Amino acid sequence: MLEQILAAGHRPTSASLTVHGVGDVASAFPVTAFAAATIGAAGLAVADLVGAPEARVDRRLASMWFGMSLRPEGWSPPPPWDPISGDYQTSDGWIRLHTNAPAHRAAALGVLGVQGSRYAVAEVVAAAPGDELEDAVVAAGGCAAVMRTAEEWSVSEPGRSVHAEPLIDWATTTQAALNPIGEAGRPLAGLRVLDLTRVLAGPVATRFLALLGADVLRIDPPWWDEPGVVPEVTLGKRTARLDLTKSSLDDLLSRADVLVHGYRPGALEHLGLDAATRGRTSPGLVDVGLDAYGWTGPWRDRRGFDSIVQMSTGIAEAGMRHFHRDAPTPLPVQALDHGTGYLMAFAVLQGLMHRRATGVGSTARLSLARTAELLVGPPGDGSLTPEGPEDTAPAVEHTYWGPGRRLVVPLSVDGVRLETSRPARALGSDEPTW
Repeated sequence: MLEQILAAGHRPTSASLTVHGVGDVASAFPVTAFAAATIGAAGLAVADLVGAPEARVDRRLASMWFGMSLRPEGWSPPPPWDPISGDYQTSDGWIRLHTNAPAHRAAALGVLGVQGSRYAVAEVVAAAPGDELEDAVVAAGGCAAVMRTAEEWSVSEPGRSVHAEPLIDWATTTQAALNPIGEAGRPLAGLRVLDLTRVLAGPVATRFLALLGADVLRIDPPWWDEPGVVPEVTLGKRTARLDLTKSSLDDLLSRADVLVHGYRPGALEHLGLDAATRGRTSPGLVDVGLDAYGWTGPWRDRRGFDSIVQMSTGIAEAGMRHFHRDAPTPLPVQALDHGTGYLMAFAVLQGLMHRRATGVGSTARLSLARTAELLVGPPGDGSLTPEGPEDTAPAVEHTYWGPGRRLVVPLSVDGVRLETSRPARALGSDEPTW
């Protein structure tokens, strides 16, 4: 997996990776190895950036960070799933509805013609063919996926399109006026990262950049919230709200070094922020984008999340067979999100090194479905040692919601401090300024 990631990089790496720790998360796929490889790749990019010879990853802690890194003390975050989200049996198989976003919930319930009762949803879904229901929910602006086998996915038109794409699709952009960044132990100090991502993969990437010292400003629309994961992913960041259909992003973008976004193809163009405009507004910009189902095929505009992509690509079906269960069995963590997040961070760091060497910016595009193709190898046997007190950092993090402790960071690079003094905060806690 690491070899594939490094082969997809913008430039070769000179550092080496040491992986320590034992055990595996119980899974039909090598989730622990995947966690170590993706975090390790980001670590190698850090090592190259600072001239260190080695990066080190604890595979056990890496597995844990692919779950939740924050351990609240005396409070609990809201549940991560809307009550309607989940897997339902159709007349000919299974489908997953993703309804965490209000618009996606309304779309699904509108297609089904029911109110917000899980029992009522299940009753209607059970009488419908899966493909027809998936198409109807997607056409209505919702988010759904029938459970496919890996073979069915691989021969489908969207599956073939995703497979034909590189793991990271690179292009160079405009000449930069280089600004010095970094200080002792904090290689990204002085770097401005404009974060237009939501939920998990993109926010994982920008959280990693914040731990390296970057000034990360996350922008969300006034109506958006994701309470189940915000305490997890806003560590080290500032958060602000802007309605981009009414407010210009030009001033923020013109002063940004890095843009990380999770918009589907065409969405930024609709806001007047096509790639050429972004490059002109911020010469030398390192521009990293993510979508669910790739950038070239028939599903490039389709909404999708980790759990949805696991259904489409055969992961949930393989898990069902592996564990001899009678319902879709996804990965034990949202590994596509977390892994792609670290691949995005790897891309940002490689883009910065390319800019430092050539003075030219770059774009990198990734997708959850293409990342899923890395998950090949022996299943995890569940031998990971349970979490203990030594796995959490001694310092208390005074988050917006209450105190908590973070897991120890699974990555180390000599001379680099992966830390932040800025605790997790609610969305919209700051002004939209640098």
